[in-house]
Amino acid sequence: METEIRFYYSIDSKESIIKYLKSFKELKYNGRFYEITDQYNHPMKEFNFYDKKIDGRFRVRKTVGDDISKCMITWKRRLNNKKELIHNEEEIEVNIKAEEYDNLCLLLNNVLHLEKIESYERYRSVFSNEDVEIVVDEYPFGVCIEIENKSKSKNAEDVINEWINILKFDINKAYKLSWDDKYAELCKLQNKKIESIVRFDKDMPQVKETFNI
Repeated sequence: METEIRFYYSIDSKESIIKYLKSFKELKYNGRFYEITDQYNHPMKEFNFYDKKIDGRFRVRKTVGDDISKCMITWKRRLNNKKELIHNEEEIEVNIKAEEYDNLCLLLNNVLHLEKIESYERYRSVFSNEDVEIVVDEYPFGVCIEIENKSKSKNAEDVINEWINILKFDINKAYKLSWDDKYAELCKLQNKKIESIVRFDKDMPQVKETFNI
């Protein structure tokens, strides 16, 4: 089970956000990483991951940093709490060696015949302690701050609310859905084509709200 909350800001807010989070001695800065993520769908319609009855995401993610490279297969599914700003999600993760990424993609595409629905790239900066992980995700269309419970002993929502208060965030500005929902919403508002492959070198819509605390 994963409990988290997300906030979106403009790309030019990134440096202010990183500086702000580094000012909290309770948080350890774990570095900045490049990630590329592919999202797949089941080939059989009755198991469509994107159907509202399932509402899940099957993903392959490769992460590259100065000192580490890794690859992860994840299954993430929203639970019935879409109206809540703090959401609980089912999440299953499997780690493989980064050098096996290309072979994994070949198996998914050419053997299992999964359909690649979406792909996106981002840079992720990570802050953490024993209770919480706070990430700053730089997407081609904006910056997302995600606060996720990591405590093994405390109530998950209490941890999230505690850190919202510590950081002085306004919970009413949280975004309820995932990155692809935010991206599609921005495209419609700003009259941009919705791309299935989201990259920094493409014409992207932009989050307008700046980070200001």
